[in-house]
Amino acid sequence: MKIEVCMGSSCHAKGASRVLDLLREAIAANKLEDKIELAGSICLGACKESGANLRIDGEIVTGITKENFYEFFNTKVIDALK
Repeated sequence: MKIEVCMGSSCHAKGASRVLDLLREAIAANKLEDKIELAGSICLGACKESGANLRIDGEIVTGITKENFYEFFNTKVIDALK
């Protein structure tokens, strides 16, 4: 699985750096380093959405915040890897 975190100025201002930190922590805590490639990305073009934007295996996911991160991670990442 490839997860790209938008590092454009809008997403950065909306907490993309914190989401990236949470992703690193969650991937390590779940021992998924060998199953997930984590990368930064240029603007994904969904700047009007709240929160940070990610691309997971080509699918853009919008609105990720520290408040909804774990729900997102469990449904979009953990469940997809099962």
